[in-house]
Amino acid sequence: MPTAPVPPSPSLPAPTGPPPPGSRTVTTDDGVPLHVEVDGNLSASLTVVLSHGFTARLAEWELQRAALRDRVRLVLWDQRGHGRSGWTRLTRATIDRTGRDLGQVLDATTPTGPVVLAGHSMGGMSVLALARQRPELFGDRVVGAFLLATSAGGLVETGLLGLAVKVVRALHLLTLYLRFLELIAPLLERFRRRGTRIGRRVVRRLLFGADDADLANVRLVQALLEETPWPVAMAFYATFLDHDETAALEVLRKVPVTVVAATHDRLTPAAHGRAIADTVGENAELVVVPGAGHSVNLTRTAAVDQAFHDLLDRVEQRAPKAG
Repeated sequence: MPTAPVPPSPSLPAPTGPPPPGSRTVTTDDGVPLHVEVDGNLSASLTVVLSHGFTARLAEWELQRAALRDRVRLVLWDQRGHGRSGWTRLTRATIDRTGRDLGQVLDATTPTGPVVLAGHSMGGMSVLALARQRPELFGDRVVGAFLLATSAGGLVETGLLGLAVKVVRALHLLTLYLRFLELIAPLLERFRRRGTRIGRRVVRRLLFGADDADLANVRLVQALLEETPWPVAMAFYATFLDHDETAALEVLRKVPVTVVAATHDRLTPAAHGRAIADTVGENAELVVVPGAGHSVNLTRTAAVDQAFHDLLDRVEQRAPKAG
């Protein structure tokens, strides 16, 4: 059976220099400046808000941005500590907090009109956190959700890592361990080397699948992820250990949902996507991309774009007709 063609690597915009046109800053209630970009069809009635993954930035959506630009209004943002956004204290580096940030970006940029929320990996977790925090938004303001390579919880319950976390918790050492990571992170960052062959192998192993690891794409993703400093990455680490947003899935039953999972995703395995779709029920559509890994939005662009457009079709079909 022939494999799907791998698209050419995108040329992602740099995270430095003057902000691009359409940029603005949304300051959160705890004082963190979030970088936001508004793009697309500004006269469209429907807005899509795109939330990126862990240690990435909004540029990871560049291919989907191009595919959706003519159809909808787009809002993209850098999560706290990522890209052009400001940083935070360790205690505020949580999925609960990024969910609140997403809500404040939504309030500031799109105070009225229907919205579809899209999230990749940690971005999808932020969408779920917002659903738990503000369920009244869903079904009225939020009319759809696109969840890409993400999880509602239980990421470290199995395997050696899961066993290690359980032992550390049982010995009441988890807080001490996380404090150790916080202290050592600046030192590691000081001596960090980016763009190494070992780093590339790790990225290839964790973020790519059986047949989508084009060298140019691997280099691009490595460069993107290595932009985020170690103190940021390690601060967020604890939130993935406790991540559980299964209660939010009941809220998502109010709207059309598309869940995209990749068969070779080692960070958020496809079983997590299936579990989300199964729990959401009849309003959920599950798209499983064979051979792809965690960076499926970059390496299987056609499949992800089609799934996105299909979701927008479903949303528009449910919208009340004017007149």
